[in-house]
Amino acid sequence: MGPLVVGVDSSTQSCKALVVDSETGQVVASGQAPHTVSRGAGRESDPEQWWEALGAALAACGEPAREAAAVSVAGQQHGLVTLDADGRPVRPALLWNDVRSAPQRDRLVAGLGGPKAWAERTGSVPAASFTVTKWAWLAENEPENARATAAVRLPHDYLTGRLTGEATTDRGDVSGTGWWDGGTGAYDAETLAHVGLPADRLPRVLAPGEAAGTVRADLGLPLPQGALVAAGTGDNMAAALGLGLRPGQPVLSLGTSGTVYAVSRRRPADPTGVVAGFADARGGWLPLACTLNCTLAVDRVAALLGRFREEVEPGGTAVMLPFLDGERTPDLPEASGLIHGLRHATTGGQLLQAAYDGAVFALLTALEQVAGEDADASAPLLLIGGGAQGTAWRETVRRLSGRPVQVPHAQELVALGAAAQAAGLLLGEDPAAVARRWATAEGRTYDAIDRDDETLSRIGSVLDGAGPLFRA
Repeated sequence: MGPLVVGVDSSTQSCKALVVDSETGQVVASGQAPHTVSRGAGRESDPEQWWEALGAALAACGEPAREAAAVSVAGQQHGLVTLDADGRPVRPALLWNDVRSAPQRDRLVAGLGGPKAWAERTGSVPAASFTVTKWAWLAENEPENARATAAVRLPHDYLTGRLTGEATTDRGDVSGTGWWDGGTGAYDAETLAHVGLPADRLPRVLAPGEAAGTVRADLGLPLPQGALVAAGTGDNMAAALGLGLRPGQPVLSLGTSGTVYAVSRRRPADPTGVVAGFADARGGWLPLACTLNCTLAVDRVAALLGRFREEVEPGGTAVMLPFLDGERTPDLPEASGLIHGLRHATTGGQLLQAAYDGAVFALLTALEQVAGEDADASAPLLLIGGGAQGTAWRETVRRLSGRPVQVPHAQELVALGAAAQAAGLLLGEDPAAVARRWATAEGRTYDAIDRDDETLSRIGSVLDGAGPLFRA
């Protein structure tokens, strides 16, 4: 048995902690505690509750957490955490799925050279979920809070900083802010000046494999003082680490949001904005496309229909575009859900299946652009996230992709990826190699079936026709 490490996943709705044997990957303890997300004009959370949930999740791990030699925190991407001079939150954090900043996003893209210039500089054309757009929204709508902000952090930065007392971030998570230049590896002065954010309010970007610090004393957490704290990263980067991904392996992650990504050797720069040119948590890149509406949207449709999420039925002509929170891919931040093609014969189960189809259609369309030159067309789609455990999700992906699907046995891949990062730091190893030693990607493979081109064509036609409606 090797030294124990802790991996943390501070997600949109909960904090999960795993205590893992660094040699074997065996999970020896786990804990979880919930977060509250506002459902008002936007999507917000109080960062203090993330800290409280971290403590509760670690406490649920019991004595093994107190023996850990290293810890790493992965967190939901893009969130805007504003801290005052005493390190306290100025206001609740604006979360990734808060799209109130869509008007500011449009002005930012136009004001700094257009989509091509943004893609070349930062790797991404910012969506309304990106941190830079949220800061622009805050400065415009709550100038007193912007003035009171002495430090700006991402969710994982906030928790890591409270563990160590240091202001740090990593290249993976910071690549989703919109103010980090992936080409130079530095903050982009022009972007920061444009939005009025001084660079000294931002954390230091750590190099891959660099420690953020050590666990401070008197935190009230069941972690040993002096334990190593890894840089941490964003949730998608951590999941890629947790799978030990090699270039070209495609991943579909089915969570509150849906994401498709693959590790790449080449720095992405997509001027269409579909693919975000993120860095990974090592030294490479993680081209990624994200949809806002995935499992949460489909579960909401199931609740409206009075059905369990697996109660789908085949057939019918209905098309549903489940854009209940606006949408990021396709880029329709003001969109709402749309149903087309209802008939007297349409059943509730067919309508629920149409919601699955609409969500998966968006992900597969984005995957075509994510895979790029490193794509391995023969590789099965790795299906992860909470939705991967659902038969309806898995079978919808198989039917609409026409590709084999592999569902890893390992659970909580974001927390496992954070644990692999902590283990890599502790043992002086590549964290992706650590995860491959742990065999985290192994799982059942489902053979390819004939692709349902009729459904794909029907959804595509409705989406094309609805475009002007969504932009009205």
